[in-house]
Amino acid sequence: MDTAFRLDIALIHYPVVNKKQETIGSAVTNLDLHDIARAGRTFGVGTYWVVTPYKQQQELTASIAGHWTNGYGGTVNPDRANALSIIQIRACIEQVLTDMHKQDGKEPLVVATSASQLVATISYSALQSELQKGRTVLLLFGTAWGLTQEVIELADVALPPITGSGTYNHLSVRSAASICLDRLCGHRENMV
Repeated sequence: MDTAFRLDIALIHYPVVNKKQETIGSAVTNLDLHDIARAGRTFGVGTYWVVTPYKQQQELTASIAGHWTNGYGGTVNPDRANALSIIQIRACIEQVLTDMHKQDGKEPLVVATSASQLVATISYSALQSELQKGRTVLLLFGTAWGLTQEVIELADVALPPITGSGTYNHLSVRSAASICLDRLCGHRENMV
């Protein structure tokens, strides 16, 4: 895939749902910050938006990212600094959309992800085609048990769920993000 595309990802910590489908806010985790940033940098993501309205969670995110970008961690591990440099913190999805519009001068195509089948889906190949045409895309990933209906309704379309060979379907958001990014932006070897 050409590197002229603009693909951002947003990890939503509020509003998300718990296993009872109640709206909650989830905690930022060190693993999500590191692993999704590394996958994002590998696959050409522009910005990795961490979305939480909670001040302490915003401060924690800034502290972790800062340690690896401006602090001692960045001097010891420049590759990690490079990856975590794409993290930006926002209080809500609307702020992300506003900032993306300011940066590009156009509205992004907002794409939800879910372990469940959602109504208006776009195939990975169709979304790749949109990226190749220069369309700005924002991929939404939910923490906890996934995005709320309210967030899903903000999206223009959704990717189909990632499924395996069995019925178990509860990937970590880190794994799901990596798989989605690989399917959209990974290079495929010619299989003979």
